Amino acid sequence: MEIQELHVLRWLHIVCMVYWLGGEWGVFNTAKYVCDRKLSMEERRRHMDTAYKIDILARSGIILLLPLGLHMGFLWGVQPLGGAWLTGMWVFVAAWWGLCLAAFFNHTNDTGITLTKWDERVRFIVIPALFITSVSSMLGHGPFGGAEGQLWYSAKVFIYAIALCIGLYLRFVMRAWQELFRILAKGPDAAVEARLEREMVQSRRVAYFYWVVILSVAFLGATKPF
Repeated sequence: MEIQELHVLRWLHIVCMVYWLGGEWGVFNTAKYVCDRKLSMEERRRHMDTAYKIDILARSGIILLLPLGLHMGFLWGVQPLGGAWLTGMWVFVAAWWGLCLAAFFNHTNDTGITLTKWDERVRFIVIPALFITSVSSMLGHGPFGGAEGQLWYSAKVFIYAIALCIGLYLRFVMRAWQELFRILAKGPDAAVEARLEREMVQSRRVAYFYWVVILSVAFLGATKPF
C-alpha cells in the first residue's frame, strides 16, 4: 500500500486539530484553580504552570494548521500558491513555531514575556492577511478557488482567522497572569485578585464560542459542503 503525501498531511492535520481542541479544554479546566483564592500561591502557580504545559499543545496545533491547510489546499487544487511560495510558508511557520516554543520555555521570566509579545505581533500580520485573502476569494477575486465546490476552503480560512483572533485574546490573558502573579508574590492585593477573577469569567465565556469556531473549521474541512 502506497502512502501518499496528502494522506500524511491529512493525518498531521487531524493530530493538530485534536491537540488544539483538547489543549483548550485542558486549559479551560485547569485555569479556574489559578484564580482560586482559597489555594496557596505555591499551588496556584503549579496550576498555572500546568495550564501553560497544556496550552503549548494547543498553540502548536493552531500554528501548524496554517501550512498544513495551505499545502493540502494546493494538492486539492483549491489553493494555487505552491512551489517556492509554499516552501517559504513552511519556513515562515517553522520560525513562528520556534518563537512560540521559546516563549513557552521562558514563560516564567522577562524573556518569555518579550517573546510572547513578538508571537502576538506575528498574529497581527497573519490574521489580516487571512481575512483579506479569504474574503477576496469568496467574492471571486482569488487567490483561492472560487468555483462551485471550492468556496468551502475560503470559508474555512475565514473562520480559522476568527479562531486566531480569539486565541490572541486568550494569549493576552495568559500573559497577564504572569505579570499579575509577580505582584501577588509581593503580598496580598485585592485589586489584582479581582482582576484575575474578572478576566477568568470573561475568558471562560469566550472559550465556549472558541470551541464552536474550532468545530466549525473541522466541519468545513471534513464535509466540504459548498
